[in-house]
Amino acid sequence: MASRSWFFATDGQQHGPYSEDQFRDLIGKGGIRPDTYVWSEGMAAWQFAGDVPGLLSGGARPPAFPVSGAPPAHLAGTGSLSLEAGTWALLGRALIMFIGNLLVIPAPWVVTGFYRWFVPHLRVPQRPNLGFTGQPGDIWYVFVLLALCSYAGFSGVDYVEYILLPVQGYLSWMTVRWFVANISSNGQRLPLTFTGQPWIYVGWYLLGIVSIVTIIGWAWVMTALMRWACRNIAGTRREVTFIASGWQVLWRTILFALGVVLIIPIPWALSWYVRWTVSQFELVERTA
Repeated sequence: MASRSWFFATDGQQHGPYSEDQFRDLIGKGGIRPDTYVWSEGMAAWQFAGDVPGLLSGGARPPAFPVSGAPPAHLAGTGSLSLEAGTWALLGRALIMFIGNLLVIPAPWVVTGFYRWFVPHLRVPQRPNLGFTGQPGDIWYVFVLLALCSYAGFSGVDYVEYILLPVQGYLSWMTVRWFVANISSNGQRLPLTFTGQPWIYVGWYLLGIVSIVTIIGWAWVMTALMRWACRNIAGTRREVTFIASGWQVLWRTILFALGVVLIIPIPWALSWYVRWTVSQFELVERTA
């Protein structure tokens, strides 16, 4: 075992090899944390140090004494997400995706391209260098069908747009599942999965459409959908939550819609709305 070599990755950089003794010394000094990616001979893939049996449990070092004003050790890594992207860059990417979907055929490329740009600009506590590994060909037919569904109201067939709503809901569920499964950190795909059942998702989707007739009720439905979706993201030691209330979603969406109607404020309204939405997702300790 003494001759075993170890590697670890932080901030997108690979470090090593280290001997067993050197690596244990790094652990003792706090250089290797539970959420640090590590690899050694015999391991099929990179893993979090905290997931390697016996790696961090050895030794009798006491936990770090909390500094005044710092979060307790058991809360490290919790907090809100944020978006670091320029206003005009966000507008440009959103327009490219919108136009690509209108043209239908480019839809798989423009949607995937948007995700591959958007995800690296997300900032998540203790999750450096996020990326997106999805490819346009993964579920290209989903994006093409969703784009085609947006033209259902112009088909000349009575009620076809309403008949296709469950189909759109199911395609949306497939998109969410694909998106979650392709998030990466430090170049390694994270073991995330979306476990929400498609029929439940479609039910929430249809309820959201129906709730639009209530003028304001849709905001509470969408908030509930977000919370349900977050609860069904598995594969991480921290739980994703959505903390916004229905009222917060409602009045901000109304202001955003007014900005769109006035046209000129669109870049700033879009940036403000997207940044706020991202900040309403938090990472918390799992309670069960």
